[in-house]
Amino acid sequence: MTDVRDEPGLDRVRGFDFFTAGELPAPNLPAAEVAAILADEWRLAVELRPLGSQQDQNFLALGVEGEQAGAPVGVVKVTNPAFTATELAAQDAAALRIAEHAPDLRVATTTTDAAGRPRSVIADTSDGLRSIRVISFLDGGTLNGGAYLAPGTVARLGELAAQVGLALADFEHDGLDRVLQWDPRFADRVVDLLAPHHPDAGRRRRVTDAATAAWARLAALADELPQQAVHLDLTDDNVVRSPGGLPDGLIDFGDVTRSWAVSELAITISSVLHHAGARPVSVLPAVRAFHALRPLAPAEIAAVWPLVVVRGAVLVVSGEHQVQLDAGENAYAAEGIEREWRIFEQATSVPIDVMTTVIADALGVDAAALPGASPRPADLVQLDRLVHGLEPGRVAMLDLSIMSPAVDAGAWLEGELLESRLAQAALASGADAAVLPAGIPRLTLSRAREQVAPATVPTGLDVWFRTATALVSPGRGVVTTSGTGLVAVALDGGLRLDLDATRADAPHRAIANAPSSGTKLAAGTPLGTLAPGARLRVRLQHADAPPVPHAVQPETATGWLALTADPAPLLGLAAAGPDAASARDASDAAELLERREASLAEVQEHYYAAPPRIERGWREHLLDVDGRAYVDMVNNVTPLGHGHVGVASAVNAQLRRLNTNSRFHYGAVVEYAERLAALAPDGLDTVFLVNSGSEATDLAIRIALAATGRRDVVAILEAYHGWTYASDAVSTSIADNPDALTTRPDWVHGVDAPNPFRGVHRGADAARYAPEAAARIMALAAQGRPPAAFIAETFFGNAGGIPLPDGYLAGVYTAVRATGGLAIADEVQAGFGRLGHWFWGFEQQHVVPDIIAVAKAAGNGYPLGAVITTREIAAAFRSQGYFFSSTGGSPASSAAGLAVLDAFRDERLQENALRVGTRLKSRLEELATRHPLIGAVHGLGLYLGVEFVRDRGNLEPATAETAAICDRLLELGVIMQPTGDHLNVLKTKPPLCLDDESADFFVAMLDRVLTEGW
Repeated sequence: MTDVRDEPGLDRVRGFDFFTAGELPAPNLPAAEVAAILADEWRLAVELRPLGSQQDQNFLALGVEGEQAGAPVGVVKVTNPAFTATELAAQDAAALRIAEHAPDLRVATTTTDAAGRPRSVIADTSDGLRSIRVISFLDGGTLNGGAYLAPGTVARLGELAAQVGLALADFEHDGLDRVLQWDPRFADRVVDLLAPHHPDAGRRRRVTDAATAAWARLAALADELPQQAVHLDLTDDNVVRSPGGLPDGLIDFGDVTRSWAVSELAITISSVLHHAGARPVSVLPAVRAFHALRPLAPAEIAAVWPLVVVRGAVLVVSGEHQVQLDAGENAYAAEGIEREWRIFEQATSVPIDVMTTVIADALGVDAAALPGASPRPADLVQLDRLVHGLEPGRVAMLDLSIMSPAVDAGAWLEGELLESRLAQAALASGADAAVLPAGIPRLTLSRAREQVAPATVPTGLDVWFRTATALVSPGRGVVTTSGTGLVAVALDGGLRLDLDATRADAPHRAIANAPSSGTKLAAGTPLGTLAPGARLRVRLQHADAPPVPHAVQPETATGWLALTADPAPLLGLAAAGPDAASARDASDAAELLERREASLAEVQEHYYAAPPRIERGWREHLLDVDGRAYVDMVNNVTPLGHGHVGVASAVNAQLRRLNTNSRFHYGAVVEYAERLAALAPDGLDTVFLVNSGSEATDLAIRIALAATGRRDVVAILEAYHGWTYASDAVSTSIADNPDALTTRPDWVHGVDAPNPFRGVHRGADAARYAPEAAARIMALAAQGRPPAAFIAETFFGNAGGIPLPDGYLAGVYTAVRATGGLAIADEVQAGFGRLGHWFWGFEQQHVVPDIIAVAKAAGNGYPLGAVITTREIAAAFRSQGYFFSSTGGSPASSAAGLAVLDAFRDERLQENALRVGTRLKSRLEELATRHPLIGAVHGLGLYLGVEFVRDRGNLEPATAETAAICDRLLELGVIMQPTGDHLNVLKTKPPLCLDDESADFFVAMLDRVLTEGW
């Protein structure tokens, strides 16, 4: 094109001009014709497969001869005839520039001629003269499609955008002088031109309204936005990931032009928004990564989200127009319609002001200092009181935050009922008013089993008054809305006051005598009388801001709260201030993590790279400081569930009376030992009480050594038993200790892990494990080293809840006893009814051990473990001196243990483990029929493992996938962690109080992850 036109802020346009080009249909050549041109001009024998393009025509070229048969040899681009040769040269030059400046990136460049120059051919085709190029093929695949993008991938997109921006910062070329419909500098004109073609009037209006508002912001910032050469299309479709890794390749330079530099970032993050699970805040990793390499100027930060909005608008109107233009023959454009609408919907789902503040906050920048930022509402005007005569000392401040005892025992699930009940109790106790403050996450606003974080941060305060209370205007203004329960006032100085009153017994009488809409007010003018006991919601917000919801999600709370002012001073109370609001700030969790890592040993690890700050639990739910509830599918430490009232009450009562060590004489330790021994098989009637599972297995080994006078122990490989000296010695899991197999002491002898799924013997051959282990024991005895004991988990927990082969323990126990040794059953995980069918794991194997080690479930998280054995074996330990435990067997731990046993009986937890566990396993097995990544579902009861494999034939462990799946599950509200030596098994061992709804939620979320990606 050689058309020239004048544009504001531009010199004469020498290249393509979208606004003078008229219709722009994509080339539509037959593949066979293009293949013939390649054979003539490039001497390439290829098969062509169509690739998508909005305005060009692209093919993947596959070799058909020799070693190249079926392999990609390049991408063929038939360029739209509207673009000039100078523009194509600019694209090739820009690709080479990026390749030179960012050698770690793979860049799809045009193949060259003998002189090393990018080569294109102007071919006389059935569709007229067409420019054809062959571009290098980058393997690994794009991010095309709607699959979920992990935060690490999103961050990498931001890095790529920054690297390209830096590489092209000083790139100049005549071919950059063009006017593209994708250039956000012309977004307003593009929308005006193409919106009338949109067939849906409702969608059309939404697009034009949003684009107009966003463009007004960009127009005000335009002079402060630096311009440079940009790729302008660094989207999910145009980046290529390294095989199995993060994006590291760039393709499609057809939109290279000069534009605002920040457009590179805005266009990149826009493409994230249509992917599964994406929300506006999903783009923050990319924004942070971009800013770390190429810092954004204040005006650019202010422009990011308006650019995202106009990008979404342009995509919607352009996509619809292109489909009509190509008469339904452009499948790429047609398939993109809903994808582009989702981008627009996500871009406009949060107001620009809110997202701009969220972005600035993520970058550590004060949003109030950005160009064009509105003043904070708190700085606009000084207001008088809404209520006269209220004394702060007569106001009860209610607390429903994560730390409040008011939400104990699951009371938070009562929601507003709990809020009202607490308020009425405070008023009944003599308070003149009860107040729930603004800005502090309320647990009563949380919900169990939610896929996204609930809106837990209130943007205003709630207040109840004991008596009928007169409300007055705190300043000059005018009533904009009036009703029996709602009054809104536009106050002079740029604030809006919203009063929303409800009264359970008489909702139509919540506010009496409210002034009518349009009434002009002076400070102190009556606004009506609030009925006694009614709830009044008070919110102050910027008058020009969009309506602010009652509560917002923590992830965007900083943006929403920037539009509001704390109404507390209207009641004569101090504003909550930044300290009170800090609990909602994600940096609170990050700061605490830094302190943790500075004060705790590095080896004392934590779940997740960026863990949520968990400060409360209830049954199978864990809650973070923002009020997000997670279903806990991994915490076998608390079989009764979190926050169990019976255990807490028992321990609290005992601590008030007495707590000391087990050498003193008191009733709780005796009663607990008696009841625990009664649960064991006959003959196992003597109990040692300790602090933990590690101590229990350590003590069990020491007792066996003392009882037999021997020093050798046989243990199963790939198992974990604890971290004390003896329990660690018999632990051979390389997941817990990578050097486990090479650092065992010589008195530990390993036998193959009896894993019928991926062990050395599989399926029916698993029957060989027991005879081979027995033979090893006999061989040790023949060598003069008969073992003191054989120790094993009675259910192969570390491998993911795999039942031992039938008869395994019977065969091995017989062998060890035949040589004079003892059988130790590690029941730390399997014991206490977790298997559902049996209280002890060894019952599943129809055997009785000589020594039982148990913990975890015994105290429901309180430090308590036990060793149970015979009187005779226990007596042999006397040769080792005295034994006592400061915490295990103390009055408090014994009280905890008794409360746990009571709860197991009264709440029928073993029965629940069987019923819910059977349902859960069945539903997981159904998932396996639809998702090949699931190699097997192991286990019984609520002791399950979902094992992921890349290939069901060779069982290659899907280790990286398992870690990523756990991270995605966390986003969706499920706590899950990997287990097994290959860390490829979901450790599915939830509290035994797990109900059907939570089990189903876990399955549904796992199904979603396996369907959408991780």
